[in-house]
Amino acid sequence: MPLDRDILALQQLIREARRIAIFTGAGISTESGIPDFRSPGGIWTRQAPIDFGAFMASEAARREAWRRRFAIDPTLRQAKPNRGHRAVAELVRRGRAAAVITQNIDGLHQASGLAEEQVIELHGNSTYARCLDCAGRHEIEPLRLAFERNEVAPRCGACGGIVKTATVSFGQSMPEEAMRRAEAETRAAELFIVLGSSLVVYPAAGFPELAKHGGARLAIVNREPTPLDALADLVLNGAIGQTLGAAVSID
Repeated sequence: MPLDRDILALQQLIREARRIAIFTGAGISTESGIPDFRSPGGIWTRQAPIDFGAFMASEAARREAWRRRFAIDPTLRQAKPNRGHRAVAELVRRGRAAAVITQNIDGLHQASGLAEEQVIELHGNSTYARCLDCAGRHEIEPLRLAFERNEVAPRCGACGGIVKTATVSFGQSMPEEAMRRAEAETRAAELFIVLGSSLVVYPAAGFPELAKHGGARLAIVNREPTPLDALADLVLNGAIGQTLGAAVSID
């Protein structure tokens, strides 16, 4: 099937760029069945997110945060990388991009074959947990089994500290190393591709602006319009997997 004009234009931008920065948001993972948080009808329109300060101050808040996390566990475990994730991984494999910058916390980029160091997670990762005191890693399944027995928010077995999913909550500082790496990738790019982000959450949404102001071309692939569409060289409103998969020529 011949490609339409917009996909051909994206293909041309990819072909001409010596270095690409890829930035992904919830839209790439909704195609794998992961529910969105911010969009109309998303999780946060039905229940307000729990602020980091409340999580630290209240056992009840911690218990509710973990109840919510375990409630979506079956969805997260069943989700598989889709054509969009595979297309991103292919661009990295070909050396067109060094890494993917992502707002997502689902680990699907790693599941698509990317190494941990090739995924820059701005909002952390929900597929495991960390102790907030000693930084020890905790796997989700043992925490879930213990929670189902006693409904008590988990504590670190090594130091007794508070355990939280390895995500960045409202009120929590952004990860300095991830932000530094994302800025470096952005500044090095000749082409910055946004995939499935509404581009309303800062400081993460500032990276496309930084790329454009630094002279890079900007392509946005998203089902809905974004506030940065007027800044972009190319805007494609459609499914991520179908669009990028066709542009990168993978099934």
